[in-house]
Amino acid sequence: MKKLLPIFSIAFALCVLPFTASAHCGTCGVGGEKMADDHSHSVIHVVTVSWNDDASEADIQKALDGVHTLAKEYDGITRVWTRTIKAQGNRSHAFVMEFKDEQALKDYAGSDAQQKWYEVYRPVRAGSTTFDITN
Repeated sequence: MKKLLPIFSIAFALCVLPFTASAHCGTCGVGGEKMADDHSHSVIHVVTVSWNDDASEADIQKALDGVHTLAKEYDGITRVWTRTIKAQGNRSHAFVMEFKDEQALKDYAGSDAQQKWYEVYRPVRAGSTTFDITN
């Protein structure tokens, strides 16, 4: 039995300690305290898109590339994602913008950066659905 005790101790540590360590994860907020420090005020802006039937792949890519340009031109956008891995329903693409807070999202609406991007995006967009999500 004494020979098995170290093996059981190591097995316990490998199986249980990763879960207890993640209980105070600052990224996911588990444990509560760290969540406010990391990103509780950011807003995730999720947009699912369907394109006009006559939109070319180049037009679609130009519109998606424009999301990255927005992040460079509008200070309130902190990160973007544009590569759709899987799509269901009648929407073929999605993109996500992370805003630093709700005010940055509100200020974005109607901004010069948004209007400039809309010149490329709106002519090829058939429809879209938007979700704005925060903690």
